[in-house]
Amino acid sequence: MKAAMFGLLVAALASPAFASGNHAGGHGEAMAVGEPGKKANATQTIRVTMKETEDGKMIFTPSTFKVRKGQTVRFAIKNAGELDHEFVLDQEDKIMEHRAVMEKFPEMEHDDPNAIRLAAGESGEIVWKFTNDGTFKIACLVPGHYDAGMHGDVTVAEK
Repeated sequence: MKAAMFGLLVAALASPAFASGNHAGGHGEAMAVGEPGKKANATQTIRVTMKETEDGKMIFTPSTFKVRKGQTVRFAIKNAGELDHEFVLDQEDKIMEHRAVMEKFPEMEHDDPNAIRLAAGESGEIVWKFTNDGTFKIACLVPGHYDAGMHGDVTVAEK
C-alpha cells in the first residue's frame, strides 16, 4: 500500500513539473524563431494589444509582423481585455505542441523568454532577436483563445 501511495505521489509531483517546464524548445536546444535579445540592441518597438471583441473573438492588434533576419525587436504588449491572455512567439509546430499541453494544464506557469502571460490591464515586454528567416507564429495558448482567433504570423525576411 505504501509503495502505491508513493507511486501516486511521485506521479502527482511529476505532472506539475512537466507542465511548468519549458515547452518552447528548451532543454538547451536553439530555437528556430531566434533567441532572447538585449533591450539596448532593439532597433524597433512593436506595440501589441491583446483583447476580446464584442462579437466573441480574441485578437492581437496587430496580428502580423514583418522583421528582418538578425533584427532585435522589443514587443511592448498590453492586455486591454478583461481576461488573462498570453503572447507566445515560436515556430508553428512548437505552438501546437504547447497548445496541447495547455489544454491539459490550463494554469501552467511559464518562464520562457519567448512568452508572457498578462492579467487584464497589465503590460509587459519581450525583447527578441530573430536569427533565422521564415514564418513564425504568435499565439495565446490559454484554452479556447487560439480557437477564438488569437494568433498571427511573424515573417522574418533575409533583407
